[in-house]
Amino acid sequence: MRRSKERLNEIEKQLSSPGAWDKPELLTPVLQEKTQLESRVDEWEALLQARDNALEWVEMAASEQTDEMLHALNEALEDLSAKLEAAQMRTLLSDPEDISEAILEIHPGAGGTESQDWAEMLLRMYRRFAERTGFKVELLDLLPGDEAGIKSVTLHIHGPYAYGQLKGEKGTHRLIRISPFDSSGRRHTSFASVDVYPDAGQDIEIEIRDEDIRVDIFRSSGPGGQSVNTTDSAVRVTHIPTGLVAQCQNEKSQHKNKEAAMKVLKARLYELELQKIASERQAEYIAKGAIAFGSQIRTYTLQPYRLVKDHRTGTDTSNVDAVLDGNIDAFIHNYLLYLHGKS
Repeated sequence: MRRSKERLNEIEKQLSSPGAWDKPELLTPVLQEKTQLESRVDEWEALLQARDNALEWVEMAASEQTDEMLHALNEALEDLSAKLEAAQMRTLLSDPEDISEAILEIHPGAGGTESQDWAEMLLRMYRRFAERTGFKVELLDLLPGDEAGIKSVTLHIHGPYAYGQLKGEKGTHRLIRISPFDSSGRRHTSFASVDVYPDAGQDIEIEIRDEDIRVDIFRSSGPGGQSVNTTDSAVRVTHIPTGLVAQCQNEKSQHKNKEAAMKVLKARLYELELQKIASERQAEYIAKGAIAFGSQIRTYTLQPYRLVKDHRTGTDTSNVDAVLDGNIDAFIHNYLLYLHGKS
């Protein structure tokens, strides 16, 4: 921690030196490092403070064990435990791209309305997770279902370590329930796939030449409002060398839609670069099976019993409502432990 504080002092001197801000774009990596170091120092100091508080309450409770004293001790120990878990999480987020913001996509599998409704349930789950975690969610693209649910959605999750926390959500998610769309009340199994990419950001050089892309303009579909689907403002960008496609139709401005689509495309191209650099993880990134039986990473069972189970780590809980309300921290934490156990 001493080294982190020393480095922060060096950065402060660099930023306050004459002419440091003449070319602010060159300071982006330095400012990012400063933010990371400040977060690390604040977290460490909060952990030390929680430890000291817990020790004080232990000493007082040893001499006077009243109900109020024991209650305060339990609260101090719970606070220390939570901060220790958060510190461990930071040590697990050690890959260079973990600190990045995230691009998250959800696509329903076969099954029409059933799977489209399940995709929308996952959308709500990730939005609630982001809200609980302090991340900001930007909707880049959404294609509504014909009757209910969604056909696809693309989100930009803003916040440090968004990608590191959400990278384990990539894969097929299975839902088992009594269908609200089946008048016979039968059980249905639905699938949806989740893709997560690190946002390349402005400081990563991903060259996209004009001659390598094709831009198609079309009319937005789905609910209208503010001229979103009354003008040809939706944009689809195809990267010809790789065949990667990104589109955005959420804004009424063609320019903004193109900008968002290029952001998604850049993130996908960045992911391809990560595959080349981290060849040992190539299979994880490119081996994408069918959105169907046998390929799921997690199953959410609502009937005949209630259970959410991650098939990679064995983590499970019967509190399905909490998970669907965004409480997926245990799954994220145990997946990161699972990754480090494999390495």
